[in-house]
Amino acid sequence: MASPRITFYYDIGSPFSYIGLYVLKNSPVFSKCQIDYVPVLLRDLFQKCQNTPPLAVKNKLQWIQRERLYWSHRFGVPVTEAVPEGFPTSTIDIQTALCLIDEEVPEKLLEISARFYHVFWAEGDTKITTPERFLAVIENETTPEIRNHIKDKLASPDAKELPLNNTQRAFDSGAFGLPWFECANAEGSKEGFWGIDHLGRMADFLQLDTSLDRGFRVLM
Repeated sequence: MASPRITFYYDIGSPFSYIGLYVLKNSPVFSKCQIDYVPVLLRDLFQKCQNTPPLAVKNKLQWIQRERLYWSHRFGVPVTEAVPEGFPTSTIDIQTALCLIDEEVPEKLLEISARFYHVFWAEGDTKITTPERFLAVIENETTPEIRNHIKDKLASPDAKELPLNNTQRAFDSGAFGLPWFECANAEGSKEGFWGIDHLGRMADFLQLDTSLDRGFRVLM
């Protein structure tokens, strides 16, 4: 029987994707799952779906702020209480860099993504999305050679296509927002789940033991 599998689509600029990645990475509930992490562009996903960006909806920023703090505290995710200065900001460059990391050193993708998320959403520093800052993190986590290689490729047309292709992949799987979880259970059945508040349903579909994490009590 196959292990449960999750394909997780994410963007550093998405606060709920930060929570999703943190829970997938750290919660014992998902320890037996095979997880693929796929960087996408939330802005482009919205455009494909003709979905109104959340901050263009009146009153939604206040709701996002309240919900991100609630779920972060529920699952023990380090988070800044204040909305990061400069949010929302363009994530095209940092998401492209993550796609290049996935090509060059895929074993480093999760840790580097987690580090980017921590700087943005726990430290409240949106400048991590600038090449100068994220390339320094990449060098620290890999080597100067890999950092330079990624820097040289960042502006190339081929590199720019990578997050666009991933976004199309997310869209084709049914995504209309983030976080998006494309799941296959042990029997091979497939289903997609959107949002942190659907983690309980997702765990049930994957036949996972949610008693391993107290944060799931509110979801069941």
